[in-house]
Order: sequence, then structure tokens, then C-alpha cells
Amino acid sequence: MTRRDLLKTALGVPAGAWLAQYQAHAASAVGKHKITAIHALQLKDGSTLIKLDTDAGISGYGACGGTGPAARDFIHALHHARLPHLGLIGKDPLAIQVHFHNMFYAYPQRWRAVRILSGIDMALWDAAGKILGVSVARLLGGPFRDEIPLYSHSSLQDCFNKEAWRAVADKNRADPGGFKAFKIDIHFPLRGYMQQYIPSIGPREVRDVALCYSLAREAFGPDIDIIVHCHSELDLASAIRVAEAVEPIKPLYFEDPLTPAYSDSWMALRRSTRLPLMTGEVLEMIEGFQPFIQNQAVDCLQPDLRYCGGISGANRIADLAAAYRIPVCLHNVSGYALNLASQQWTAAHFDCPMMECRRDAARAPEAAANVPVLKDGKMRVSDVPGCGIEFDPEYLKANRAPGEPWWA
Repeated sequence: MTRRDLLKTALGVPAGAWLAQYQAHAASAVGKHKITAIHALQLKDGSTLIKLDTDAGISGYGACGGTGPAARDFIHALHHARLPHLGLIGKDPLAIQVHFHNMFYAYPQRWRAVRILSGIDMALWDAAGKILGVSVARLLGGPFRDEIPLYSHSSLQDCFNKEAWRAVADKNRADPGGFKAFKIDIHFPLRGYMQQYIPSIGPREVRDVALCYSLAREAFGPDIDIIVHCHSELDLASAIRVAEAVEPIKPLYFEDPLTPAYSDSWMALRRSTRLPLMTGEVLEMIEGFQPFIQNQAVDCLQPDLRYCGGISGANRIADLAAAYRIPVCLHNVSGYALNLASQQWTAAHFDCPMMECRRDAARAPEAAANVPVLKDGKMRVSDVPGCGIEFDPEYLKANRAPGEPWWA
């Protein structure tokens, strides 16, 4: 498929019911407000936030990839480079579909900083909900659920130690969030570093992988789901061997075993194993997900709102996935703003059985209100307008990255 064909498909995917729902909510307020500014702020932890101001005195927030300086440079370029009429300043904040098209597709020759534009799209949805007085989940036609099942992370460097696994399992069972599913990283039994390419593995490495995950299963017991969590370390032959090694523990998913982009290797792995496959956390836009969906190469998609085109981009991915009955579980490991945006999006889509979530999500010191509520392995869905993101400005000021200006 050529790039032109991909673009045609991306633009031609019919919008789901969410678009009609949004238009109905927005009809009475269209054209009444304008976007006045877009800012970026990087925090000490490396995360970068977007703030979109309107003349209604309302601001929307989003989480983006990249640094504060990089985000500010691109925001400036978006409004002052060759085609400034494609920018957002001075335009209606409720014209989200127009802004999505102009940011991501109107000028294909322009460099497309997807991971920054995704944060702007999130901020647009947050601002729209606040202007209209309804949650983003309701803007999108939901919510389908009041609580969202979660999965989190629980790895162990000393991964061949039975007693250490028991201690980890006991600690996780005692966690007040009550998580019932965990990712366990493969790079520890492979004795490598996270996201480091591992050459083809042999029998010893396969035995180590099998031992690590069997000890984890024994410690956690049958009532806790385990995801075999890779970071694209493996080649095809190694992925097949790992799948064979971990099949006895009945993992919930085998995540990101191969390089992120679609290739025939994904179909070869699909044919060779009964394990459910999951991928998508670094894929961008519907173009990145389309071949996985149309070839039914995986059992679950895992887009990240910061990388896939924001809430609007994820809507389009979910629309296409729904035609093939492929579920979507959002990748979500980046703090308060992304937690709330991911929560609202997941609640509004039917075939989204779970959502990733850090175990410390209920500890959100940057929040002035609407802190995520976690209980019994689920996150309660907020009905606060927008995504419900309300920052504590004093915390943000005190925790800016060194040299970072205040919402510049």
C-alpha cells in the first residue's frame, strides 16, 4: 500500500457515533469563543503539559511527548511558518475536527510533530467539555461504564528468586488500588536493559524466561493476570521461543515482542502461537495501526493518547478497530493529565475492556481537584466537565524543569 493510499484510508474512515454526539452538544456554542494562546510547560519528571487558553476564561490541558522547548518551538512554527492560516489562535475552540485536519493532514509536506499535536488535541477536548459543561466521555456519546478495570506494572530484577517474588506479590496484593493484572518485564530474565535489542536467544535464555514467569505465576496465583511485557527486544525466532516458554502461565497478553512497525513477522508470530498479542504504544495515527487492524495481526491494540493523535486520533483508530472487533486498551503511564484524558476516552468506547495505569495514580500532587479514585483494580469515571484536569499552580511552579519558564 502506498503512502497516498494510506492517507486516503485515514481520511476516509467514517466517524463513529461520537461525532454526531459531539456536534449535538456543541451546536449552541459554536462560534461564540476563540482560542487566545497555547502554552507548554515541562516538569522535573520530564513530562510536558499543554495549556490552551480561550476568551471564555477557560483553559484546556493535555499531556504531550517531547520537551518544553521543543513543544514551544513547534507551537510557534504552527502559527508563524509558511502556512499560518492552519494555526489555532483566534479560532473557535469547538471546531475540533477542523483543527485535527489542519494540524495533521492539511499540509502533508509540513513536518508533523505528532507527539506535540496530540497534546494540543487533548487540550481542545478538555476545553470543549469545560465550555459546554459536560465530561469528555459524554461529549463522545458515553459513558459505557462507571468504573474502568486496570492493569499496572510489577517486575523484579532478582527474577529467579522465589522468595523475592512472593514478597512482591504480597506487596501488590496489599496495594490499596487492588490491581488484578500486572505487566512483568522480559528484559530482567534476558539480563539486558529495557528497550535494548537482544540478539537471537538460545536454550539458556529460554529456560531463564520460563523460570522467571513460572515463579511469578506461582507467587501471584491464578487470580492475578500477567502480561508478558516486552519493549520490542526480540526478533521473530526469539519471540516464537519466548511465546512457547511462557504459554504454561496463560498470560493475558504477549505485548510488543517485535519491532513496533507492521511487517510480515507479526503475521508469522500470529500463526505460530496461541498467546493473545498486543501492540501499539508508540504507533502514530491511524496509519500506524491500519495494517495491524486490517490483517488482524494482534488481539488487542494499545494506543497512547500522547502519540496516536490525541483523543481525535484515538477515535479514528477505535472506529476502524471496531469494524474488526479488535479491542483497544490505552497505554497510560504518564501522570495526572494523561490519566484523566485516558479515563474519559476509555469510558466512552464500548470495546475497551481495560486501561493501563500506574500504581501511584491516586497520588497526584499536581492536582488541585478531581484526583483519580482507584479501588478493587478499577478507576472511577469522573463526570466533571472536560477531562476534569485541574492543576495546582503552586505545585507546577515549584516542580518546573530547571530553567523552564512559567507557561511560556
